[in-house]
Amino acid sequence: MASTAHTPQPHALRPVDQAQGLRQMFATRVLRFIPVVANPRAASAGGLVLERLCAAYGACGLHTLVVDASEQARPPGELAEFDLAEGVERLSSQVSYMAARGLPLTFADARGSCETLLDALADASPQSDVVLVHAPASELVRIFARRGRHANLRPLVFTNDMAEGLTDAYAAVKVLSQRGSWMAYDLVMCAPRRSTQADEVIARLARCADDFLGVAQRTALRLDPFEPASLDPDARFMDMAAGLLRSALPHTLGDNAFDHLVSPGAALPARQSAVLN
Repeated sequence: MASTAHTPQPHALRPVDQAQGLRQMFATRVLRFIPVVANPRAASAGGLVLERLCAAYGACGLHTLVVDASEQARPPGELAEFDLAEGVERLSSQVSYMAARGLPLTFADARGSCETLLDALADASPQSDVVLVHAPASELVRIFARRGRHANLRPLVFTNDMAEGLTDAYAAVKVLSQRGSWMAYDLVMCAPRRSTQADEVIARLARCADDFLGVAQRTALRLDPFEPASLDPDARFMDMAAGLLRSALPHTLGDNAFDHLVSPGAALPARQSAVLN
């Protein structure tokens, strides 16, 4: 007697097509955005901090996109005006870079928020796991404040051991707390190992932030700019990098990110048809 048990058909267990399967996969992909506060009078320290963060996340098998919107960065290329993905430079298998000076404000809405930049970056670099947004404090507030209001978002501040760097770091913490309502930050001090004032600068910033702003300096550590760039991040730096990742702003990828992945550059007018005859 023939069995009456129903056997599922293979097509019922699989997505309709490969594209649908990829969409389902990328719907569960999550990027994590980390705000890194630019310090114009400790600009050389910024490169060191970003480099070490990329190394830390690379050691964990994560791909990092560095979005450099600091005052010292280049503006985005012309093609990025049509398709932001065209501004992403792949530096290695684990690191990509986007020159982005002035880019955040081009996304400002009527309320002054630049939060839609986060969506555009996610769509432009769907292969990334971590996005480091390096920008002045005021721009970071415009980008992150609304979406980070109910998150445990904690920005990274850096400085050198000079008075000017300390002044700019304190000014940044003030902007972050008063305009972004961020009441805690992590600090990286970039100074030679032999520096005698580095620890005092760390302590002074912590005291001023607490006494005058009520802001907590959660973690502070030092980086020596004279150490070889190939040196692996130490355990303390890895712990801080992990903490930043846990408090990062998550962003789930959607269909637009999928479209960029399978059709890079498709949004460029020149690649579709002539705009003007």
